[in-house]
Amino acid sequence: RPVCIFCGDGGFQMTIQELGAIMQYGTAVKIIVLNNDYLGNVRQWQAMFYDNRFSQTPMVNPDFVAIVRAYGIKAENVERREDLEPAIRRMMEHPGAYMLNVRVDERDMVFPMTPGGEAVDYILLDEDTVFSDEE
Repeated sequence: RPVCIFCGDGGFQMTIQELGAIMQYGTAVKIIVLNNDYLGNVRQWQAMFYDNRFSQTPMVNPDFVAIVRAYGIKAENVERREDLEPAIRRMMEHPGAYMLNVRVDERDMVFPMTPGGEAVDYILLDEDTVFSDEE
């Protein structure tokens, strides 16, 4: 069955060596990089819990598409929302590994999340909505 990986550009940078395993074993994994040129998770915490005091989160990324192609994996950039659906279709129809480098706004946040110091069943569904087994 299809296997898809969603990761941010920072996470992709930290695990980029796994492209070698994908190439070596011919794994048909589909990779979606949510690229905002930031350490997005850290930036989100700084926005939500540290009064927008941003520090050390911008990133200068390499050309991910060129790197992925060097491993023999098909890849493309997606810059606009209207280009996303056809790109996903191409990716899912391709029989081998494929990577979409998807541009996202640096202010976008990723939910759900559990804030530090909370139990794992205390989950923020968005900036204002909490789900908890306690409720």
